[in-house]
Amino acid sequence: MSTQRLRSEDYNDYSSTDVTPEGSPPGGMNGFAHPESYQRFGETNGTTWYQTLIHLLKGNIGTGLLGLPLAVKNAGILVRWHPRGDAAFVAVHCMGILVKCAHHFCYRFQKQFVDYGGAVMYGLESTPSAWLRTHAIWGRRVVGLFLIITQLGFCCVYFVFLADNLKQVISAANGTTNDCTSNRTVAMTPTMDSRLYMLSLLPFVVLLSFIQNLKVLSIFSMLANVAMLGSLVVIYQYIVRDIPDPRNLPLAAAWKTYPLFFGTAIFAFEGIGVVLPLENKMKNPRQFPVILYVGMTIVTILYISLSVLGYLRFGADIQASITLNLPNCWLYQAVKLLFSFGIFFTYAVQFYVPAEIVIPPVVARVSERWGWLVNLLLRVAMVGVTCVLAILIPRLDIVISLVGSVSSSALALIFPPLLEIATYYAEGMHPLVIAKDIAISLFGFVGFVVGTYEALVELAAPATTIVNATSAMV
Repeated sequence: MSTQRLRSEDYNDYSSTDVTPEGSPPGGMNGFAHPESYQRFGETNGTTWYQTLIHLLKGNIGTGLLGLPLAVKNAGILVRWHPRGDAAFVAVHCMGILVKCAHHFCYRFQKQFVDYGGAVMYGLESTPSAWLRTHAIWGRRVVGLFLIITQLGFCCVYFVFLADNLKQVISAANGTTNDCTSNRTVAMTPTMDSRLYMLSLLPFVVLLSFIQNLKVLSIFSMLANVAMLGSLVVIYQYIVRDIPDPRNLPLAAAWKTYPLFFGTAIFAFEGIGVVLPLENKMKNPRQFPVILYVGMTIVTILYISLSVLGYLRFGADIQASITLNLPNCWLYQAVKLLFSFGIFFTYAVQFYVPAEIVIPPVVARVSERWGWLVNLLLRVAMVGVTCVLAILIPRLDIVISLVGSVSSSALALIFPPLLEIATYYAEGMHPLVIAKDIAISLFGFVGFVVGTYEALVELAAPATTIVNATSAMV
């Protein structure tokens, strides 16, 4: 994709039926507009429903999936069953709220589409508060900031994940065998520090970030999905065998570690940043609501099953990524490489969102002659920032929890319910809907504060403590 802006005010061609600029979309708060009344025109060369589903799965299945078993350890066996499903339900519900509100403002202002920041801005302009209406532009800016932090945070996690898995594969290469029946301890060959692996990956990730077309990215996304699907099948068949007696696991973890569980869970289920960009680039955007629920149902089933089975299989020995618990035989070493291949291309999908927020306004300020160069330089700089941050915080579990608590909770749980209140309050809302939205936002805010605090405390722990904790897990 070129540096075409993803800003709602850049589009004036919009067609709908039975609606005026001041009117509300048919269906109102009852959900998405009925397909027959939703006549929005998509892009002629936009993505198909299949390509969009591939991108949606790719944007939501990543390192968070592999880190969920450790999150269950931080919560305890008594709470391992329901919080994952609850988090999934709430996260998907908030995605639906966002898309519904975006459609509402598309009808109301006859826009071709409205992005996340634009929806929040229009929502604030619809409130009875004069102060909020005056400062509505800050809604767009705050959402844009959190989107950038979240998506670049995902990219930082990918650097750490790739480095950890590559280091383990190379370190155990001399001791790798064809015997996969036991996870015997092997003598690790001295190799580079994981930070050097991140630097080694940097040029390849930079080249990947130069791909700017979603249709081209869908090809890589499909390859990544196939690689990760094959890896998950092998991982599942390993962890379901020889599951020890779960009665030996602690019933509940310390309350201190529960916020880390929250951060990891929200990190895993927060894919809201890619929802509207994917919907906006479809040939037929009316198909997106079905794609959203089908795709997230698949994601939820994968997340719940792997988190439960992974923790039951490895118990207290579970590591930051379940791939690091696999035996040192060629089959499972290949699984680590395959999943790393998938995560590598997932980087491009996650990077697409912050790139389209940051780069177009900057390129618009320079001449067309220099626009392409500025575009590429900005991409190099943004990828470099994610690599540097990953080098500074090389602990996969803490990075996941910190990103989830700081920004994912805001985008996935805090903003969408408040946006629904701002959008529909003047038109009349049922008190139960208002109470539900406030409850979700408060839950997200508490998780934001407590989760961020605990992640920072863990991050500030002495290096000796980290080493000892890591050694105990091996």
